[in-house]
Amino acid sequence: MIKEFKEFIARGNVIDLAVGVIIGSAFTAIVKSLTDNLINPLIGIFLGKIDLSNMKVSIGDATFKYGAFLNAVINFFIVAIVVFLLVKIINKVVRNEPEEPEDEAVEASEQYLEEIRDLLKEQAKK
Repeated sequence: MIKEFKEFIARGNVIDLAVGVIIGSAFTAIVKSLTDNLINPLIGIFLGKIDLSNMKVSIGDATFKYGAFLNAVINFFIVAIVVFLLVKIINKVVRNEPEEPEDEAVEASEQYLEEIRDLLKEQAKK
């Protein structure tokens, strides 16, 4: 069982996934800082409030912190845009050209299909 676990961990996919999660966490911290320290104050200038995260509405005993929700939405959109752009760039750089099928294999399969078709036509005539 330990041997199987070592083989599982040693696979490239698991290690790549772990690296991706770690980098994703660090990137999320950068985006949160960008949102909290640069974007929110800019939005706050137009809304008249400096900190969006403190925006809230109280109804009775319930407090709705919609500013914190707005921060999360802004963070999400920034992460989504950056990931989209990274994927586009990676796809352009690592452009995998589709392999062209071998002409001989295609011709052989077409030939077999033609022979089958001809045999079926002959059987239908009998």
